[in-house]
Amino acid sequence: MALLIGHAFADYPLQGDFIARFKSYREKFDGPAGPVMVWPYVLSAHALIHAGFVWAITGSVWLGVCELVAHWIIDLLKCGDWIDFHADQWMHIGCKLLWVVVLIGGVS
Repeated sequence: MALLIGHAFADYPLQGDFIARFKSYREKFDGPAGPVMVWPYVLSAHALIHAGFVWAITGSVWLGVCELVAHWIIDLLKCGDWIDFHADQWMHIGCKLLWVVVLIGGVS
């Protein structure tokens, strides 16, 4: 349950409009010298926020790293319209369930 609460915090109030928009490779940020691609930094920062929650909740740096990679890939798929919002959320929930299985199995 704590992992789902962490996900809800990181994906909704902590995401904000800037992250929600500019984590997509389709969006360009209007910088002083013109449009700039910032998505790798923004998407990585968003995934790191999620990874931090997983690490803090589970105590496993390895599960935090797994969350970082999984969240980055899943959100990239959503930003590219390869999956929709619902698939995105279910995949994130599936990852949290997998982290619990790994913890219970003592693999972390």
